Amino acid sequence: MSDASPRRPGRAWRRAAGPPGAPAPTAVRLSSASGRWVVLTTVLGSAMALLDSTVVNVALPRIGLDLGADLAVLQWTVNAYMLTLAGLILLGGALGDRFGRRRVFIVGVVWFALASLLCGMAPNAGVLIGARALQGIGGALLTPGSLALIQSVIHPDDRARAVGLWSGFGGVGAAIGPFLGGWLVDGPGWRWVFFLNVPLAAVCVPVALRHVPESRDPRAHGRFDVLGAVLGALALGLVTYALIAAPQRGASLSVVLPAVAGLLAGVAFVYAERVRPEPMLPLSLFSSRQFTAVNAVTLCVYAAFGGFFFLVVLNLQVVVGYSALVAGTALLPTTLLMLLLSARSGELGKRIGPRIPLTVGPLLCAAGMLLMTRAGVGAVYWRDVLPALVVMGLGMVVLVAPLTATVLASVDVGRAGLASGINNAAARAAGLVAVAALPLLAGMGPEAYRSADRFSESFRRAMPICAVVLVVGAFIAWRSVRADALERAGGAEPGAPKEEGARAAEERPCRPECAYHCGVGAPPLDPGERPRRRAGPGHPGGPPA
Repeated sequence: MSDASPRRPGRAWRRAAGPPGAPAPTAVRLSSASGRWVVLTTVLGSAMALLDSTVVNVALPRIGLDLGADLAVLQWTVNAYMLTLAGLILLGGALGDRFGRRRVFIVGVVWFALASLLCGMAPNAGVLIGARALQGIGGALLTPGSLALIQSVIHPDDRARAVGLWSGFGGVGAAIGPFLGGWLVDGPGWRWVFFLNVPLAAVCVPVALRHVPESRDPRAHGRFDVLGAVLGALALGLVTYALIAAPQRGASLSVVLPAVAGLLAGVAFVYAERVRPEPMLPLSLFSSRQFTAVNAVTLCVYAAFGGFFFLVVLNLQVVVGYSALVAGTALLPTTLLMLLLSARSGELGKRIGPRIPLTVGPLLCAAGMLLMTRAGVGAVYWRDVLPALVVMGLGMVVLVAPLTATVLASVDVGRAGLASGINNAAARAAGLVAVAALPLLAGMGPEAYRSADRFSESFRRAMPICAVVLVVGAFIAWRSVRADALERAGGAEPGAPKEEGARAAEERPCRPECAYHCGVGAPPLDPGERPRRRAGPGHPGGPPA
């Protein structure tokens, strides 16, 4: 059978595939069967990571009771995954560009499924935490790869629609995640929250092998910044350990030494990224004041989100008395609002600029968190819980889409994908630190989640802390984000050289391709829609000069 046979299209595509944005002669049309298979496999892969980020929180109280674990174990159950994911996600994208996006994506899916199987079979807390760290490694490989496959395979004319389908189905997965997690916990048990990933992988991998072409970026070269990834993960891990251990051990050497070592590792990370020729995190990106400002807003916003969603599910089950299913279902309004309204929020941000949404959104979220303090013993859902979640959801709707758009528009078009990856990793790192620090700041003891009264008191102290962090983010946005940030091209700053301004003026800013923003743990990875040069004399598509 020849390579061009429609029954074995992968071989022909493998030769023709190129980097994202450079259409190959055999680029796949979305209307074809092959195009639909590509979207299916990427949706299945990303659904594994999206579901895991929402269903596990619902299972935490039952995990703690079943394993006889204290609050620190629940924190590490969330943070072990976030630690390796945040530390390695940029490296995962680079591996796909170099060694093949399909190959790395499949490795990530298989790795994630095997780690999920180990999580579900964990006999004790130590094994569960280690397996969660392994899960994060798989997530770092498959998360950037799912969208990269669409970017590199689907025909440019169909790419926006394909990405819309990918992000839309991902939003549906994020919306049903808490409900599905609660149903599994109350039904077959919390271990099925992890076993769920195995059948998804069993479908995803064969489809990817049979129907998705391989692609690489021929421009990817040089050494991988393994040192930067290790130092970054080490800094986050040591600081997280110190924050989680502090409530039990106080200011002992076993807490102080890891904290100091983590800070030193952070300094070493910054130095290494400054001097290495091909760093994982190019510090030159932060020469853009807008990029720096919007990442500062991201740190504040997703630190508050990380702490909120970790504690609110515990509060609904431990204090209010909901079952896992009811607690998961109770959170649906937030993700449903994001699913239904995030695309319109992106359009609004284009019309009025990002400054107002990035200021108003965190303030609405802060109000929602303060309203949630009413969810105590004997709370009524319609009166005490739903209003808080609706206000919270509206704040996230207003905020997240303009945040992503501003990140992409604040740097050169060619670096938009990297900028989005950095912003995504920053959000995950912020959530990681918040889950570690918030119980300490709120005076939440190791056994607090076993007592409704004690947990309720701590929860009411924690929500104002999250609200203050959001207010800080709103203040940074109001003071630092330009109202015209989405109109300026290529991230050109005032006072830039004329040549740079002239080049930037030929292109509009990079626009997001993802229309739906439903992930509560981080903004979506979005390499952005490549802008086209305006047709004119001397430009492609325009009259001759």
